[in-house]
Amino acid sequence: MALCAKKRPPEEERRARANDREYNEKFQYASNCIKTSKYNILTFLPVNLFEQFQEVANTYFLFLLILQLIPQISSLSWFTTIVPLVLVLTITAVKDATDDYFSSQFRHKSDNQVNNRQSQVLINGILQQEQWMNVCVGDIIKLENNQFVAADLLLLSSSEPHGLCYIETAELDGETNMKVRQAIPVTSELGDISKLAKFDGEVICEPPNNKLDKFSGTLYWKENKFPLSNQNMLLRGCVLRNTEWCFGLVIFAGPDTKLMQNSGRTKFKRTSIDRLMNTLVLWIFGFLVCMGVILAIGNAIWEHEVGTRFQVYLPWDEAVDSAFFSGFLSFWSYIIILNTVVPISLYVSVEVIRLGHSYFINWDKKMFCMKKRTPAEARTTTLNEELGQVEYIFSDKTGTLTQNIMVFNKCSIYGRSYGDVFDVLGHKAELGEKPEPVDFSFNPLADKKFLFWDPSLLEAVKIGDPHTHEFFRLLSLCHTVMSEEKNEGELYYKAQSPDEGALVTAARNFGFVFRSRTPKTITVHEMGTAITYQLLAILDFNNIRKRMSVIVRNPEGKIRLYCKGADTILLDRLHHSTQELLNTTMDHLNEYAGEGLRTLVLAYRDLDEEYYEEWAERRLQASLAQDSREDRLASVYEEVENNMMLLGATAIEDKLQQGVPETIALLTLANIKIWVLTGDKQETAVNIGYSCKMLTDDMTEVFIVTGHTVLEVREELRKAREKMMDSSRSVGNGFTYQETLSSSKLTSVLEAVAGEYALVINGHSLAHALEADMELEFLETACACKAVICCRVTPLQKAQVVELVKKYKKAVTLAIGDGANDVSMIKTAHIGVGISGQEGIQAVLASDYSFSQFKFLQRLLLVHGRWSYLRMCKFLCYFFYKNFAFTMVHFWFGFFCGFSAQTVYDQYFITLYNIVYTSLPVLAMGVFDQDVPEQRSMEYPKLYEPGQLNLLFNKREFFICIAQGIYTSVLMFFIPYGVFAEATRDDGTQLADYQSFAVTVATSLVIVVSVQIGLDTGYWTAINHFFIWGSLAVYFAILFAMHSNGLFDMFPNQFRFVGNAQNTLAQPTVWLTIVLTTVVCIMPVVAFRFLRLNLKPDLSDTVRYTQLVRKKQKAQHRCMRRVGRTGSRRSGYAFSHQEGFGELIMSGKNMRLSSLALSSFTTRSSSSWIESLRRKKSDSASSPSGSADKPLKG
Repeated sequence: MALCAKKRPPEEERRARANDREYNEKFQYASNCIKTSKYNILTFLPVNLFEQFQEVANTYFLFLLILQLIPQISSLSWFTTIVPLVLVLTITAVKDATDDYFSSQFRHKSDNQVNNRQSQVLINGILQQEQWMNVCVGDIIKLENNQFVAADLLLLSSSEPHGLCYIETAELDGETNMKVRQAIPVTSELGDISKLAKFDGEVICEPPNNKLDKFSGTLYWKENKFPLSNQNMLLRGCVLRNTEWCFGLVIFAGPDTKLMQNSGRTKFKRTSIDRLMNTLVLWIFGFLVCMGVILAIGNAIWEHEVGTRFQVYLPWDEAVDSAFFSGFLSFWSYIIILNTVVPISLYVSVEVIRLGHSYFINWDKKMFCMKKRTPAEARTTTLNEELGQVEYIFSDKTGTLTQNIMVFNKCSIYGRSYGDVFDVLGHKAELGEKPEPVDFSFNPLADKKFLFWDPSLLEAVKIGDPHTHEFFRLLSLCHTVMSEEKNEGELYYKAQSPDEGALVTAARNFGFVFRSRTPKTITVHEMGTAITYQLLAILDFNNIRKRMSVIVRNPEGKIRLYCKGADTILLDRLHHSTQELLNTTMDHLNEYAGEGLRTLVLAYRDLDEEYYEEWAERRLQASLAQDSREDRLASVYEEVENNMMLLGATAIEDKLQQGVPETIALLTLANIKIWVLTGDKQETAVNIGYSCKMLTDDMTEVFIVTGHTVLEVREELRKAREKMMDSSRSVGNGFTYQETLSSSKLTSVLEAVAGEYALVINGHSLAHALEADMELEFLETACACKAVICCRVTPLQKAQVVELVKKYKKAVTLAIGDGANDVSMIKTAHIGVGISGQEGIQAVLASDYSFSQFKFLQRLLLVHGRWSYLRMCKFLCYFFYKNFAFTMVHFWFGFFCGFSAQTVYDQYFITLYNIVYTSLPVLAMGVFDQDVPEQRSMEYPKLYEPGQLNLLFNKREFFICIAQGIYTSVLMFFIPYGVFAEATRDDGTQLADYQSFAVTVATSLVIVVSVQIGLDTGYWTAINHFFIWGSLAVYFAILFAMHSNGLFDMFPNQFRFVGNAQNTLAQPTVWLTIVLTTVVCIMPVVAFRFLRLNLKPDLSDTVRYTQLVRKKQKAQHRCMRRVGRTGSRRSGYAFSHQEGFGELIMSGKNMRLSSLALSSFTTRSSSSWIESLRRKKSDSASSPSGSADKPLKG
C-alpha cells in the first residue's frame, strides 16, 4: 500500500493535542490522504519493472540479453531474446495493471473520490469545509447523520444525551447492526463551537495498529487524566446513524487509521508445484552449464587439433589468442543459444493459466448462492492447483457447518428443564410431533416470529415464579444489544452476535422486554411495567474471558451483578452453596449438548454499596494504566465475578447448513481428513459430528481425550494408539505389531490400521497435547483417525493445530471458517476459505477463496481443484518436453559444426518458437483440458487421490518429459542429417545445404510438438482446434513470408535466402523426411500409452471407459429389435487392467458405479493401486517421533 506521505519511523506512542496544528506537525504524522492503488501513471513503469526484475528468471534473461550485445560471443541477434523478454514483461505488466485497477473498490477512482470528500473542520474557532485529504491529526471535525467518519476520532460530544452516538461498522467488519459509542463525561458537554475552540486537551495513546476492537489511551486536560477505550472511538469507514451530529478529535489519519492498517495484503502463499518448479529450473540451469562446458571443451580441442589448419581463411577474432580462450568464449555463446531450456515464457504462461482457472471459479453458477446473491470468489490466483492436493480440512463449526441462525430452544431454571414437549401419555414427543406453539398474545411487544413449544415455562412466568422472573430479567439486562423502535411497539434488535439476539428475543416474548438504553441506564418492560435500571458497569465478553457481566442498580437501590458465559468458566466461579443445584443443571447441560444445542450458564451476585465503590475505584485505576491495561482490567473483573449464585442455563439451536453431511461424506471418500475446531462444548460438538456424518455408528471406536494434566493426556493418547494397534492385529491386516516397533515406522503403521476411528479432544487437554514434548504423540494418534474434533479451542489453538500438521506432514491443508476467530487459522493453512455468513466478513477478507455455503467446498476441491491440478501438471510436462526437443538439437549440431556455436534454426524461428508457434496450444490445454466431466468428478471422489499423492507432476515425471524431449531432439537432428547426406533434388543436384536442413528440422519440430499436444489434449474445444491448427498455419505463413521476394526487397541484409522455404518444401524427399521423423518420434508415445491403457489404466481411464459402456448399452436399448447371439463380445480392456480395480470400482466405500458399467469389470480381492502406493509412501515416510526436520507423510 503506497502512502501520500514519506515513510516514517515506527511510533512508540501517539500524542495529539486538540486545536494545535503547529504542535502536532512536529511529529510528522501521516496526512489523511490515502493511496491504495499500487501504481499511478508516472510510477507504473519503473515500479513494475523493478518488481518484475526481482524474479530470478527475468534477471537471468536480462543478463543473457547483455551477453548477446557482445559480438565476440553472440551468434544470435539481440532480438531473439529481447522480443520474448519484452513480451513476457508486457503481459505481466498488463496483468498487474488490470489487477491494481479492478481488484478493489479502493483504487484510482475511489482514492480520488474519497480524498476529495468534504468535511467540516474547526479552524480558528470557525467551522470550515475541508477536503478529507487536508484533515490533520489534532483537528476537531463535525459529523452529521449518515456521514462517513473521515478519520479515527475520539468522540467528544454529540446531539444525543450523555454524549451517545450510533454507528454502523459494515465497512470495517461486515456487521450491519448498529453499535453505540459514548463520549467521556468530561467532554460530552462540549457541544458548543466556542467551547470546542477552547478545548486544548492532549491525548496520549497506543501507536497505529490494526486491532479494530481495542484502543488504549489517556486524555490529559485541566490537570486531570481520563481513560479512553474503544467505546470512545469512531473509526474511519463507519457511518453515523440515528445521531443528528457529533464532534470528534482526529487521533489517526490516512494510512494510520485502523481501516487502512487492515488493508494490508495477506502473507504470500506458494504452492508445492511452485516450489518444485523453482528447484527444477535450477537443475535445468545446472544442466545448461554442463552442456556449455562440454561444448566449450569440444571447441577448445577442435580449435587446437583441427582449427589451426584453417587459420588462413578462418582466422580467429582479434581478441582470441588461444584455443583455450576460444573455448571460453564458446561457453558463453552456447549459454546464449541453449538458454531456451530455461523457458522465459514459463512463468507468465503459468500466471495466465491460473488467472483463467480463477475466472472459472468466479463464474461458476453452481457455486452461486441465490438467497444471498453471493458468488464464489477466488481472491488469489496463485493457489488454484493446490486445491487439487488437499489432504486435511480444518473447519469451524458455528456458521461454517451450521447456519449461525440461533433459535432459543430449551432452558434450565433453578433445577427444572423447560422446552421438551410431552404427549398425552407423558412421553417426550419426537421431531415432527410438536403441538401448537406457545401463545404469546398476552404480550403486545412479543416478536411474532419467535416460537416456543413448552407452555409450562410461560405458566411459570405468569404465576410470578421468582427464579423464572430473575432468569429472564438477566437475559433482558446482560447484553450489548441495541434497540430501535421505528413505530410504537415495533421493536428491532441489533445484536453483535446471533446468540445475544436469540436470548434477548426470548426474554422479550416471555414478558421481559428490553426497550431502550442510554450509556448509564437500561429500560425494561417487565410484565407490562416499565422499569429503568442504572447501568453501573459492563464487563464485556472476549475470547479469553468467555463470559460477560453487567452491574446494575434497580429502582430500590440494590446493586446486582448479572453474568452469562461458558459453563467451563462459570461453574468454577459459583458459590459453594449451589452445589446441589449445580449437579442438576449439569445434567440438563449434558442433555442439551447431547442434542447438539449451544449452552450458556446464567448466574448473579448481590453487591453491597461499600464493596462496589471500592471495586469501582480499582477498575478506574486499572483503566488509567498505560501499560498492561487489558490484563489489569481482566484481574479486576475476575475479582468481582466470583461467589455467584446459579440461576440456570440456556440452550440455543444452530441448525446444520444444507448439504453439509453429503459434502463431508464425499470429501471423506476422496481421502480428505476433516478436523473440526470449535469453541463449543464437547457434547455439542460430538452431536454435530454425528449429524453431519463425520462420526458414524459404524466406526470402530471414538476416542475421547479429557485429561487435565500432561500425564493424563499422554496416557489417554497412548491407550488410543494401543487399541488401534490391537484391533489391527486381531483382524490381521498384513502386519504384525511388535512392542519393539521402531519409531520410524510408527506413524505409517498407525495410518494403515484396520477400522475407522475418531478422536475428540477438549481445549484444556489440547493445550497439553500441543506442548513440544507431546505434540508428536497427539499428531500420530490424530492422523490415524478418520475424523478429529477439537472442542473448547481458542483462536490461537486453532492456528496451532493447523501449524502442527503443516510442520510435520507433507500434506496440503485447508482451513475454512466464517468469523473473526477463524482468521488466524485461515491465514496459517496452505489454503484459506472464508464463508460469508452471519459473523461479518473478516474471515472472507483474510481468505484465499470465499463463498456462502459449506457445501460448495466439494465443488471447489473435486471439480475446480482437481482440474486445475491436472491442467497445470499436463501444461508443465508438455512445456518442458517441447523446449528440450527444441533446444537439444543445437547440442547435437555442435559436434558437426566444429563447436562454433552455429545455430540449427533460423534466428527468427528461435525468436517465435515459444511466443507464437507453440504458446497458444499449450495455454488452451492448460486452461480448458479435463479428463472426465464435472459430474464424474463428483460421482467418483477417488479421482481426487492422484493429486494428494502428487502423481501427475513430480521429479520422476519431469525426468520422463526431459527424456522424451531429448529422444525427440536426437531423431529430429539425425534423421534429416542422415537423409540429407545422400539425398538429391528433383534435378539431380545435392539437396543438402544449411538453410534447407534448417527448414526441414524446424518444420519437423513444429509438426511433432503439435501432434504431441493433440495426443496430450483430453478435452477438445473449438479453441483447442483453432490454436493447434492455427499455429501450424501461422508457422507456414511466416516461413514462406520470410523467404519471399517482398521482405528481401525491403530488408536485403536480414532476409537473404529468397525462395529457400518454397524450394525445400517442394521436394518429396523433404516431406518424406518430415513424415518419417514425425512417425518415429510419436509412435513410441502412442504405443506406450496404448499398452498402459490396456495393462495399467489410470482411474480416470477406467471412469471414461464406463461412460463408453453406458453409452453403448443405452444405444442398444434404443434399438427396435434385438439380435440374439450365441456368444458375447468381450472387451480385452476389462480383463487386462491392473489388479485391484475391481474392488475399487465395486466398493461402496471407495466410489459409485452403476450396474450398467460394473458388468465390464472383474472383481478382485486385493486393494487398489492407489491404496498400494499410499501404503508404500507411508512406509517410506519419516517418523514424526524423530526430528522436526524429518516431515511425515500420511
